[in-house]
Amino acid sequence: MVNYIVSGFARSGTSMVMQILSKANMNIATDNQRESDSNNPKGYFEVTNIINKIIKNSNIVEEYDYKVLKLLNYGLRFLPKRDYKIVYIERDINEILDSSEKMIGKVDDNRDKTKNAVLKLNYDCKKLLKLRQDFNFIILNYKDFIEKPSKTIDKLISFFDIELDKKKAMISAVDKKLYRNKK
Repeated sequence: MVNYIVSGFARSGTSMVMQILSKANMNIATDNQRESDSNNPKGYFEVTNIINKIIKNSNIVEEYDYKVLKLLNYGLRFLPKRDYKIVYIERDINEILDSSEKMIGKVDDNRDKTKNAVLKLNYDCKKLLKLRQDFNFIILNYKDFIEKPSKTIDKLISFFDIELDKKKAMISAVDKKLYRNKK
């Protein structure tokens, strides 16, 4: 069985990629618990507390066979050995931190320390992607979806073997107005 994963940091664009894949009629794993809000006006497309659920019972991953599951990048290390196709979303670290601060409504007083921790985690996650034999992955950048949606979505189409007639609908999920924390 294959599990499809969209991963990256919170505020990196994972929800947008889930929206794009839903427009391709891929089966999206969501419990619809988290409603859309001003931070993600089109929705979150996630399963609440999925990392904790996987830690408690790794067999839960089987429930998401052939579904696209959003999993924050630090959760990748808890995935049991199986076959995965993973889209890892990167975004400028300062944009992620700015977006996170706006979302929680508080400025990070230890921004440099947080930035270094985030950079290390990103490095560790990308290293894990390369080390795990069961991880088939592609790394895409949020900014490329905004600036070059057609070309970037072509990569998703190829990676997931999506029918080309879905491309126009997939591109329609990219909303440049939601790119609000630019560097």
